Amino acid sequence: MFYTSTRDGAVRVRSAEAITRGISAEGGLFVPESIPQLTLADIERLSALDYIGRAKEILALYLDDFSEAELAHCVQAAYGGEKFSDPAVASVMPLADCHVLELWKGPTCAFKDMALQLLPQLLTVAAEKTAQGKEILILVATSGDTGKAALEGFHDVPGTKILVFYPDEGVSPMQKLQMVTQAGENVSVCAVRGNFDDTQTGVKAIFTDAAIGEALAQSGAMFSSANSINWGRLAPQIVYYVSAYCDLLQRGAIALGDKINFAVPTGNFGNILAGEYARRMGLPIARLICASNANNILTDFIKTGRYDRSRPFYTTVSPSMDILISSNLERLLHMMSGSSEQVAQWMAQLQSVGAYEVPADMLSALQDGFAGGCCNDAQTAQTIAEEFAASGYLLDTHTAVGLRVLREYRAATKDETPTVLVSTANPYKFSASVLDAVAPGHSDGADEFEMAARLCQITGAPCPAQLADLKGQAVRFDKVCEKAEMAQAVLALL
Repeated sequence: MFYTSTRDGAVRVRSAEAITRGISAEGGLFVPESIPQLTLADIERLSALDYIGRAKEILALYLDDFSEAELAHCVQAAYGGEKFSDPAVASVMPLADCHVLELWKGPTCAFKDMALQLLPQLLTVAAEKTAQGKEILILVATSGDTGKAALEGFHDVPGTKILVFYPDEGVSPMQKLQMVTQAGENVSVCAVRGNFDDTQTGVKAIFTDAAIGEALAQSGAMFSSANSINWGRLAPQIVYYVSAYCDLLQRGAIALGDKINFAVPTGNFGNILAGEYARRMGLPIARLICASNANNILTDFIKTGRYDRSRPFYTTVSPSMDILISSNLERLLHMMSGSSEQVAQWMAQLQSVGAYEVPADMLSALQDGFAGGCCNDAQTAQTIAEEFAASGYLLDTHTAVGLRVLREYRAATKDETPTVLVSTANPYKFSASVLDAVAPGHSDGADEFEMAARLCQITGAPCPAQLADLKGQAVRFDKVCEKAEMAQAVLALL
């Protein structure tokens, strides 16, 4: 299996190099030259395995320069032991009208753990193959959950340093606490005055800055990324789509070969793109329903074919989706157009004029596989309240967006295909918003931990220990920088 760049078709590397480098030299993203296939017989066989067994087999198809022993070690280290509170790692739970894939049973209570418990293992092995003894400096831009999950995955990993940038006013209080109290001798965290798009754009610029690259080389180091621009972040997410189908098959909710839908709350498009890779591998997926909050740029793109970032940016109760530049959409554009040159032109247009538009035939193909919808904060809160009242199931502010969009999609299309709602975070990561939804007024005058206690008292849903235990922990990182100062923060870390 070889990988090329979304912006330069002449690039050709193996997976270990793609994972170590994170991003291609010209700014493109690494993508597999071909997509491996799963037959229905393969899916039936995978259904008999546990999550670790499924992960080993699926990842082996993409990471074939890793030995069987290397990959087995990586997967076991990521998902074995007691890192996940759910022995099944990623369980599918029933709701009245859909199934919920709970991806937040890991150490940071967010779906990013599904990949970021594995990426440090993969990167360690990949660096031994390709990095020639260099220290790896991992840069991360986060809209909330990736930062903590990356810090947790990489803290004190030999041969690495990690620097996380987050928008100063763009994450929840609990997300911020998780990051700024992080233990580890090789970790650093810096807030940026701006939004997530500012931090993400800044990190990408640092990756391709020649002067910084020279300073890095002189320090005996190299860059990599823990964002989903890194193929080592995206590949593990393919596994849980296949695993969810296998679980439904095992419990008799579907028959082998039946098609299902997935409803996915997403901002940077990585989570839902992993589902598209699973579909193209042969997993029987009918539609991928892309759910956005008030920052509905993806909804508009799916409906019109025009991607236009020149629009208001909203700070919402679902902050991990507060994004206007969805990096992983670039991989889908490459997949659908088959042209690195065309993708490079679109990305140049996005940077220069803020917009691009795909041709009509490509839009038609996009709409065949994807649907898009969005909801605002009031609708998100209403969905949390209504679902808790109806079933006792407590949603976080991102999963609620997914459920709202799914139900509106069904009402509009009459599509009753069995559907899996991808649940991305524990509701206690957003205690204020969830508490205000189920019990308006109860957050008044309360700090983050008082709100968590009130939410537990009202709903009976327990607060995870890893969040409750943040109370009283010392803040280690309080630096705030301007967008233009991000490069200096990197050089200081060197």
